[in-house]
Amino acid sequence: MPPPAPVADEPAPAAPTVPAGSLPGPRREFRGAWIATVANIDWPTERGLSAEAQQAELTAMLDDLAAKGFNAVVMQVRTAADALYASPLEPWSEFLTGRQGQDPGYDPLAFAVEAAHARGMELHAWFNPYRAGHPSERGPRTAGHVSRTMPDAVVRYGDYLWLDPGHPEATAHSLAVILDVVTRYDVDAVHLDDYFYPYPVAGRDFPDGDSYRRAQAAGETLGRADWRRQNVDRFIETLYRQVKAAKPHVKVGISPFGIWRPGHPEGVTGMDAFATLYADARRWQQEGWLDYLAPQLYWAMDSRRQSFPRLLDWWAAQNTAGRHLWPGLFDSRLLPDVGGYTPQEIVDQVAHVRAHGTATGTIHYSAKALADRWRLGPLLGDGLYAEPALVPASPWLDDGPPPPPSLTQPPGGRAVAFDPALGSEPVRRWILREQDAAGAWSWRVLPGRDRTAILAGSTVAVAVAAVDRAGTEGDAALLTVE
Repeated sequence: MPPPAPVADEPAPAAPTVPAGSLPGPRREFRGAWIATVANIDWPTERGLSAEAQQAELTAMLDDLAAKGFNAVVMQVRTAADALYASPLEPWSEFLTGRQGQDPGYDPLAFAVEAAHARGMELHAWFNPYRAGHPSERGPRTAGHVSRTMPDAVVRYGDYLWLDPGHPEATAHSLAVILDVVTRYDVDAVHLDDYFYPYPVAGRDFPDGDSYRRAQAAGETLGRADWRRQNVDRFIETLYRQVKAAKPHVKVGISPFGIWRPGHPEGVTGMDAFATLYADARRWQQEGWLDYLAPQLYWAMDSRRQSFPRLLDWWAAQNTAGRHLWPGLFDSRLLPDVGGYTPQEIVDQVAHVRAHGTATGTIHYSAKALADRWRLGPLLGDGLYAEPALVPASPWLDDGPPPPPSLTQPPGGRAVAFDPALGSEPVRRWILREQDAAGAWSWRVLPGRDRTAILAGSTVAVAVAAVDRAGTEGDAALLTVE
């Protein structure tokens, strides 16, 4: 007796699946580049460029970084209580148009997020939480700038304006600014650099006497140095809690000065960030108030007093919470106005981090040092970064792997179509693996928005797995190629 005819609306049988990680695939390694916008360091290259020219510059930069194997950019979106995005809380940055408050004609952050994700790259939004004025600014500040709207919370220190970390309004404002971006933009992380309390000006103390006296009147008993550290600690802890409440998958990353305290490890000398910037980065790391730490290890491999390998070992030993450790590298020492490095120095540092095992990637400062003319970018792209890598997963941010996609082979060509499972969270990347007749597997990493791929002529089977926003790979759906 012939089998019964299938019901018309009966779903097609699910493709067989392969467990995640059971097939060869990409390395897990963070390969980030800082894009500094303050003083037009990296982008845009000058103030006043048209929207089209700015977009063309950023597109070319992202294309170049992606071609060299980078999988993330850390883009500065708040340089000095200003905004490189459409903010309801702060004025447009002068570094876009040449005049603070002037609309550039598009939203640079929205453009950057879209462009980065289209290339399979993460976009980390980089904020300066306390800086309120930079000496490279040329024009007047708008009526909506914090120096006008909350003058009691802003102080001058040296050539800079600074939001006082001990002033409650300053803290609340900066937290609101960052949470606004997290809420409205599809960023993969928020990122803070090494500016907390400012780097010291010789012979001058930071002018926070009024806010300290107010705190004492309200019952504060800590000495001034400990009170300052407490202000920063509370900001970091609150930021982490609020980001996770808004979007649990958005990472929080911090890039502190690379020496916590002189003598840690033994023999290391240099500035005491704990005592001068009031930044207790070791505590933030151990409390789990961040998802990655990127200490700025801006010294050479053979430096005697600031040894790159020994500092990396020390930070790794402090990582009791098991969060990502992605040290920052000072690529800009290749540039003539900084100097001191050869491209091989950075290549050696990347190789050392990779061999270290505990640290799982690096961030390069800054993007312009990776241009072909300085030779480092091509060395990385043709060498250590030649094969694509996935950003390491953050399992503490995830509630489970994504389900396998649906796979079909469109008629009339050697291609595969894939779609996320219904109801699943957004896919950030796909891992597409192809098997040849000899049983060997090859693989590609594709942007999450892709839905089809052309297969090699030798492919006899294809396996496609989704990677979610926390970097977790799900089981792969398997399809025999006709």
